[in-house]
Amino acid sequence: MLTSVIIGIYYRFSGGRQRTAAEYFSANNSMGVVPLSIAMMASHISAISMLGMSGETYIRGMFVSLMYCSGIFIVPIIAFCYLPVFFEIKVVSIYEYLEKRFGLYVRLLVSAANFTETMLLTGVMLYAPSLALEATTGLSSIMSILVLATICTFYSTIGGIKAVLVTDIFQGLLMIVALSTIIIIVAMDIDGGISGIWSIAFEGNRLDFSSVSLDPTVQYTWWSIMIGGALINTSFLAVNQVQVQRLMTVKNVKVATGALLLCGPFITLVGFLTCFTGLALYAFYRDCDPVASEKINTYDKIVPFFTAQRLPPGLVGLIVSGIFSASLSTISAMMNSLAAVALEDYVKPLHRKFGMDFSDKKATFLAKALTVLNGVICLFLALLAKTMGRIVAVAFSIHGSIGGPILGIFTLGMLCESANEIGTIIGMVTALIVCFWTAFGQPKPPVPELPVLIEGCANSSALILAKQMKLNSTVEPDSSSYFYLYRISYLWYNPMGLTITLVVGYTASFIVRLIQRRNIIEHDPSLFMPFVASRIRRRRQDEQKTTNSQLFVLESSHI
Repeated sequence: MLTSVIIGIYYRFSGGRQRTAAEYFSANNSMGVVPLSIAMMASHISAISMLGMSGETYIRGMFVSLMYCSGIFIVPIIAFCYLPVFFEIKVVSIYEYLEKRFGLYVRLLVSAANFTETMLLTGVMLYAPSLALEATTGLSSIMSILVLATICTFYSTIGGIKAVLVTDIFQGLLMIVALSTIIIIVAMDIDGGISGIWSIAFEGNRLDFSSVSLDPTVQYTWWSIMIGGALINTSFLAVNQVQVQRLMTVKNVKVATGALLLCGPFITLVGFLTCFTGLALYAFYRDCDPVASEKINTYDKIVPFFTAQRLPPGLVGLIVSGIFSASLSTISAMMNSLAAVALEDYVKPLHRKFGMDFSDKKATFLAKALTVLNGVICLFLALLAKTMGRIVAVAFSIHGSIGGPILGIFTLGMLCESANEIGTIIGMVTALIVCFWTAFGQPKPPVPELPVLIEGCANSSALILAKQMKLNSTVEPDSSSYFYLYRISYLWYNPMGLTITLVVGYTASFIVRLIQRRNIIEHDPSLFMPFVASRIRRRRQDEQKTTNSQLFVLESSHI
């Protein structure tokens, strides 16, 4: 954390010193391919992954790791379909695109939705590392949230996007070291090492990849993980202010494409390490599960619990630093992007509306002030996150219910010429209502977990007796008795939001056009995906040739 502060101070008092908003938000387009790809990976793999996905793998198996594999397949689509559009129109806030394509109201709607999503996710990400500090040092989660929020806000505010990116590189490497350290220590403690971990995981049914059910109420299947995982990655990498703002810190689209293509394998590698860490810890605790033996109350704490119980002080510091780095890298990026969105989508338009002066110096000052304000708001949201439940489920529910409709809006705008402002708003609002209802409606059924053992615990007899008494006194209702929408896996929220936005938005646009009796508005081809833009340009060239030919014929007939 001290290193992060030093980097922030360095970039405050070096180079351009963030005298302009362009330098503060885009680093004067000076970043390279490899540093940018590592920074993007670091902001993608947060403490939610390090703690939440490790715990998820521990109790539900390695199936979830396939979610990270989808990144390799969708990155080329993002690089060659979505990314060129943003570079063509050269934006700071990606929601400027929506105003050019649809109008001001769509821009403000989507910007507000993303602002809400980012704030909520930042709160969850601030809360996640507090679990580690609480388990390893006994420091209260409230105090650790306060410390993390203060440090992150500090270096994001004074250093701008360049400090955020350079810090992300350092923190990304620290994450890899921390995860690798846990795996190596567990492997040294288990007969057979790495192969021993795989063997124990196989015996515990943690390597079952056979679920191909099409039922959306099943938590993890090939369909939900590959489709849901691919679209989650797409919405986070393609149309998310955090990542697009990073990609705009390079000189041209070619460099950005290279960074994005390299980022996919990095995400897959670190995601696999995260999940394998959970698998290794299952092998370590195979005979005495910490949650079943009531040593901890959630599997989100399995990594810090192992760290505090089994590692020497020096390594404890390394692991906790890795967990904090995972949070810092993501939160700092989000705080910087929130400031960019607030400045470009709200502050600047208000100044223009009232004819007020808005110099670069004033813009830079307001950007830093907005970063501080965002940090304070996220601090309070982190305190609320303690009551939300499993961090993976909460994070994917938030991202899916808002990120899916946002992905739908951008995709509709970049693919379909006939989509208009009113129809698009109807599509997104419908998707948000359905997705929020599905994601946060209550009560939800408990998610099935793979079996764990407590026979190896010191007080196993008493634990088994207590467990049996609890089972006898508690009657869990059948999951089919719950409302259907509330049973849907959170991996389907993003595809659901995307589909509803596309279908309803396209249909509503068609109906609105019929009612208003208007032709399709001619837009700048650069607002569409490259293959759509090429088709539009060819069509217009053909139309121009036809018009010229007709004019030539008319002129000839008059001669």
